Amino acid sequence: MTVRIVFRRAASAEFEEAAIWYESQRHGLGDEFSSEVGLAIEKVAENPARYPVVFGDIRRTATRRFPFAIYFRVRESVVVVLAVFHGRRDPSVWKRRA
Repeated sequence: MTVRIVFRRAASAEFEEAAIWYESQRHGLGDEFSSEVGLAIEKVAENPARYPVVFGDIRRTATRRFPFAIYFRVRESVVVVLAVFHGRRDPSVWKRRA
């Protein structure tokens, strides 16, 4: 089952900010980060139920190369991305978006 992906504004903003930061560290690294997040989200779209529930009905996947997790919930045939979140940030921030 493939679903549609929708980013909440906060998730989109933190994704963009992280890509910009990585690009500032090394040319091309921002694109590599974006590709890694995109790949993780593609896998979610293929089968969102395979990812663990971590809070209420919110599920999580992680990027392989970068220390980021993607928090999402499934609404019918839509995956709503709530956060693209660095592993060292306070999780209460994304939990308030639930």
